[in-house]
Amino acid sequence: MRSYRLTVLAAAALLSFAAAAPAVADDGEADRSFTIEDPRITESSGLAASRAHPGIYWTHNDSDDGPYVFAVDSRTGRTVARITMKGVGAPRDVEAISLGPDGNLYVGDIGDNLNGSWDHVWIYRFPEPKELRDAIVRATQFDVKYADGPRNAEALMVHPKTGRVYIASKNEEGGGLYEGPAKLSTGGDNVFRRVGEVPWVTDGAFSPDGTELVLRSYFSARGYAFAHGRLGEDYPVESPLLGQAESVTYTADGSALMYGSEGAQSDVVRVDLKNGGGDGSGRTGGTSSSSAGAGGAGNGVPVKGATLTGVAVLAGIGLLLFLGRRRGKG
Repeated sequence: MRSYRLTVLAAAALLSFAAAAPAVADDGEADRSFTIEDPRITESSGLAASRAHPGIYWTHNDSDDGPYVFAVDSRTGRTVARITMKGVGAPRDVEAISLGPDGNLYVGDIGDNLNGSWDHVWIYRFPEPKELRDAIVRATQFDVKYADGPRNAEALMVHPKTGRVYIASKNEEGGGLYEGPAKLSTGGDNVFRRVGEVPWVTDGAFSPDGTELVLRSYFSARGYAFAHGRLGEDYPVESPLLGQAESVTYTADGSALMYGSEGAQSDVVRVDLKNGGGDGSGRTGGTSSSSAGAGGAGNGVPVKGATLTGVAVLAGIGLLLFLGRRRGKG
């Protein structure tokens, strides 16, 4: 995502300087906060938890890269596989990734920074590899259009029970939730139709049981009850304040949310769910020792710690503006 970077540049720079990097688990435990170590991953824009490989998270760069998807081990932050997709065109603006109930990874080349300049976007699909090693795989490409015209989007979610694909558009004044056809087809355009209203969204994820949908933006996240393909009651969801916050996924067991960000050596921060048993509830609570180092002190306050850092960042920006005005007057 590029359109908002100038707006948050100062905040992101200060945040990156002030925030402590999440600690990589030293006891080999998976699904903890970690830092992406691969120097090739500089714009991690989507995140999906593997079901075949515990502790592995799939991610990809934004634009200006190639047909690549990376498998990152949350125990170490290191890449254990780079998948090269063949059989697809040159990716344009890849923004999201999601794992379907069919065992396929769905990659959303759905970004449009000019907000409606492209009459179609693409989804790429390929089976999640059984072995984690660098490989070239054949992917299927699907053409996507919206029933109400082109738009920018950064969130693609595959329902874990029905396999239906949803896209949330991105708009400062509010976007829409779009539902794809029951089955994607390579024989023509796959038309996505608006079925709900959502806030400004940079990514989203279904709970493993499909009853909850979490949508995130740069500074917050919101959860929705989800049934019969429609949004239900909405509620606030705790989220860490990250520089260039871009991605979110549930852990494979549904016990926590993992929030990612862009940038070199970007952080992925775990926030535990209150019920913590994989029941699909997106209502979160910062009471997990698994989030140590992500703005917390090891006693499970990732969100509060990150929020305090955010307050410090905002205060720093205010101080810079104040000093700048004083100098200007001088």
